Amino acid sequence: MQSSVLLKTSQVITLPSEYPPTDQSLYFCNLRWKQKILLVLPNLTVSSFPAIANETWLIDCLRRSPVKKVCLDSNLGEDRILFWANACERSEKPVFLRRMSSYKYDRCQSLSWWVKRGCDWLAAAVLCLLLSPLFLGLATLISLTSPGSLFFRQWRVGKNGQLFQIIKFRSMVMGAENMHHQVMGNQSGLHKCLEDPRVGQLGRWMRRCSLDELPQLFNVLRGEMSLVGPRPWALYDALRLNTAAGKERLRALPGITGAWQVTERSNLRDLDAVSEYDLKYLAQWSLWSDLKILLLTIPKVIVGNGAY
Repeated sequence: MQSSVLLKTSQVITLPSEYPPTDQSLYFCNLRWKQKILLVLPNLTVSSFPAIANETWLIDCLRRSPVKKVCLDSNLGEDRILFWANACERSEKPVFLRRMSSYKYDRCQSLSWWVKRGCDWLAAAVLCLLLSPLFLGLATLISLTSPGSLFFRQWRVGKNGQLFQIIKFRSMVMGAENMHHQVMGNQSGLHKCLEDPRVGQLGRWMRRCSLDELPQLFNVLRGEMSLVGPRPWALYDALRLNTAAGKERLRALPGITGAWQVTERSNLRDLDAVSEYDLKYLAQWSLWSDLKILLLTIPKVIVGNGAY
């Protein structure tokens, strides 16, 4: 059966022998095709067929298929969303979270918005050039003190629910993401830990000065983030949002800094309270408010209060 045909059906067949499944019990879901959009939904009945549980085959299916984008139901759970997001990235298909409230504060058609986006790109490009010696110095320190990748990438929720990989300098040990839930346990608020055992000594210094955040300038250049905007939620935080307002805020273009960062930062970790700060910013957004937040960010970074 052709891969493109497989992704046009709402019923998923069993895997061919040349692609043995990795763990069928973990990746149960239903696939539905709608106007070149692939909807990935949680299995609604016990009799649902197992979804593709082999990443290689799934990537091949997506590459061959005329699918324009993949929409993942938020009820799939973190593991299945990550599985599909990674496959979509490798097959170069945009991937989104669905079933979120409509975003009523979006002003992306206004002249001020386009001025903001132009300033974002120009400022990010200039900062990348000016800070290149600092980038090189930090990269050298990381490579000397902690073996592994220089950068940390993590799936975040971007504008209109599109998933993207945020880029940071690595401040933790390699494989730290696999230990996330073990460290955080059943923490109900924002998943941040004052004495996170995964963070090294260099990492703590970089976090205190927000130096690990600098590579997010590349996310700005790629159009995935703004200099100023709501916090880009990680999947494990975004999937725990309960209020309609909290989910609505996921529609906005996220920023490197924002209202929460310059007021409470990690001193406030309640998910709904953080969302309230960002919703207020979105409701009153202006170029002046962005400039004000950028100016307030400077002393916050210097002092390092609430950064960990």
